[in-house]
Amino acid sequence: QVQLVESGGGLVQAGGSLRLACAAYGRTFGRNGMGWFRQAPGKEREFVAGISSGSTGELTNYAESVKGRFTISRDIAKNTVYLQMNSLKPEDTAVYYCAASGTWYSDTSSGGYNYWGQGTQVTVSS
Repeated sequence: QVQLVESGGGLVQAGGSLRLACAAYGRTFGRNGMGWFRQAPGKEREFVAGISSGSTGELTNYAESVKGRFTISRDIAKNTVYLQMNSLKPEDTAVYYCAASGTWYSDTSSGGYNYWGQGTQVTVSS
């Protein structure tokens, strides 16, 4: 059974940092696209960051709202994906979800992913 388990969420003041982790169990995702999404109350789930396993190396993509502040990375040996979040803003408050694709590509659409974690809450106070 495949499981994605997120951790690292919490309460932080604006301008602060958090590092989310997503550990995968049940299969390896070292060559699969992985993504982070978030959902704020009353809003739709939105793409945050993705990492793809391209032929020339790993590729990353980000939502415009987080470019320059968030960094996605992965540790293949640990089967874990990370999201380093710096310069956090109150509008970053949401439940953050990790997702794994069945292909090499990290789609910006949630429909491109086969597996999802349970989510971790990130709250940024002003």
